[in-house]
Amino acid sequence: MAACLGSVSEMRSIRILDEHHNPIMVPESSDSNPNSIASTSTSIMVMRHKVEKIFPVYARGGLSPRSDPVLNSCSVVGDSIWDAVRLEAKLEAENEPILSSFLYASILSHDCLERALGFIIANRLQNNTLLETQLMDIFCDVLVQNRGIKRAIRLDLQAFKERDPSCLSYCSALLYLKGYHSLQTHRVAHALWNQGRKVLALALQSRVSEVFGVDIHPAAKIGEGILLDHGTGLVIGETAVIGDRVSLMQGVTLGGSGKETGDRHPKVGQGVLIGASVTVLGNIKIGEGAMIASGSLVLKDVPQHSMVAGIPAKVIGYVEEQVPSLTMKHDASKDFFEHVAIGQEVRSNGGYSG
Repeated sequence: MAACLGSVSEMRSIRILDEHHNPIMVPESSDSNPNSIASTSTSIMVMRHKVEKIFPVYARGGLSPRSDPVLNSCSVVGDSIWDAVRLEAKLEAENEPILSSFLYASILSHDCLERALGFIIANRLQNNTLLETQLMDIFCDVLVQNRGIKRAIRLDLQAFKERDPSCLSYCSALLYLKGYHSLQTHRVAHALWNQGRKVLALALQSRVSEVFGVDIHPAAKIGEGILLDHGTGLVIGETAVIGDRVSLMQGVTLGGSGKETGDRHPKVGQGVLIGASVTVLGNIKIGEGAMIASGSLVLKDVPQHSMVAGIPAKVIGYVEEQVPSLTMKHDASKDFFEHVAIGQEVRSNGGYSG
């Protein structure tokens, strides 16, 4: 396995094992004193600051959705997200030597985020029919060549890191979070679907459903900066459309309402927050910046920036945040309901009714 490590200042080598248990040398900080791990931690903090300065913090709403340049090549040069992932992986290898070979094979041996991601999801999805090497070739070919996906996988990674309080780092999201893995596999399957390779796209969908418990039809259109928190039990239908910066919790269904064909699934506007176990049925619109409370059944259009809840769902207020998917505030306290009561009376004439 060839090591293609990006430039990190003051590197030396550490001894770890490759996947065949052969010794290999991986660059490490040249600082040999006991403060080296602390020094690496400081480097990671600096790198995360660079992420905010160089790459748009659009996952938190800092910039407009389409205002930044897309990386032109599979290279670590100028890719602050990838640099942060590598530094975090290096620190993890120092803290947990038993994981050093795993971290080398998954991250440190690759020359860009796309190839590392392709390797990781290929290993998770492989079986006797879909071989690891075949899957990696498919994933890397799409991830490296598709400019839109190159951008989306980074914005999605930001979304997981910034919005999920249990996400420790960019590295941990890339390595372990099945919501991120299922979303990126869908992006590849969607690209294959649009190329006419529908059988292969459906095979990937089926495999993701088996491994991750997430069922997204490859024809579904999903924006960027997306968070699939947990992901378990998520179902997204064929003609569903999800805008940018949307957050979906576990158990969400964006489904049809019958046997009709054609355009039959929900259209979710950007910045929407959908709580756990929400069911949205039919070709209806969820307005930009809306919030749907956990356990709701949504059968009609939802106005922009409204909060809906219940079975069937009704408007119970209007959210103050322009992009609730970024704040991830699911609760509605007594103070909130008292605050929106007067506003609800004013808006009710033209508002949503269940």
